[in-house]
Amino acid sequence: MPISDNLRGAIYMMVAMAAFTLNDSAMKAATQTLPLWQAIAMRGLLTLIPLAMIGWATGGLRLAMPRRDAGIVAIRSVAEVASTLLFLAALVHMPLANLSAILQSLPLAVALAAWLVFGDKIGWRRMTAILVGFVGVLIIIRPGPQGFDFWSLMGLASVAFVVVRDLSTRQLSRAVPSATVAVMASLSVTVTALALSLPGGWEAVTLREGVLIAAAAAALVVGYNFVIMVMRVGDIGFIAPFRYTALLWAIFLGWVVFGTLPDALTLMGAALVVGSGIFTLWRERKVKVVQAQTVQG
Repeated sequence: MPISDNLRGAIYMMVAMAAFTLNDSAMKAATQTLPLWQAIAMRGLLTLIPLAMIGWATGGLRLAMPRRDAGIVAIRSVAEVASTLLFLAALVHMPLANLSAILQSLPLAVALAAWLVFGDKIGWRRMTAILVGFVGVLIIIRPGPQGFDFWSLMGLASVAFVVVRDLSTRQLSRAVPSATVAVMASLSVTVTALALSLPGGWEAVTLREGVLIAAAAAALVVGYNFVIMVMRVGDIGFIAPFRYTALLWAIFLGWVVFGTLPDALTLMGAALVVGSGIFTLWRERKVKVVQAQTVQG
């Protein structure tokens, strides 16, 4: 029996989130013994080639673009570089589930930033949910006697740059294919990591480290492509909440691979973040349905 577009989109989203979390796990394991910048550069080189080949084969690789779009892609690429480097630097020092829980605040941060930057309407219900979600983030990164954990703050800074990236993407015209955007982002991260890794030189890579970097690259390519597929099927309002399955994967892989589990307060904070995010997505969808009905009426 054929499955619906919504179910297909939900499956694609869950596969993408699993792939991205597998990438994070492999990179965290590899960077325990391999210099961070070298690991990012190696993964970038292995990721860039298949992304470019897929983009070329599907006709989605178009480097020539209008000047306005080129400027937006440049801004987006800078944000991609900053968010990736900050996230992976934090990942080296933080439990996988904790950092993933912070990252789940992204939809809330994007909604708030869209309200501040573009004037998107946010009612009191969604604003309350956003505030509750950020309370959850504060519970996750709760300050100790010495103040907030530095690496948790780097994770938050990574979220801020992802917000810039996503809001920039909204401004791109349809003339710029998704594959082109993905290739430019990967190229920017790879070149930056190569530049940062060269002063210290590269270390010899063991078989274990090579396998982990290759696995991270493969998972990243799978994640990128499934995210693009998500945008082409079903109702995104139905599909979007399935992005939170990334947290379940992070908890599972953090336990299996690294032997760490989040404590009760972290789980409570994560529940607030996820619950607020799902409510915000549901409320946004409901408002759009009401607006569409009003226009048709």
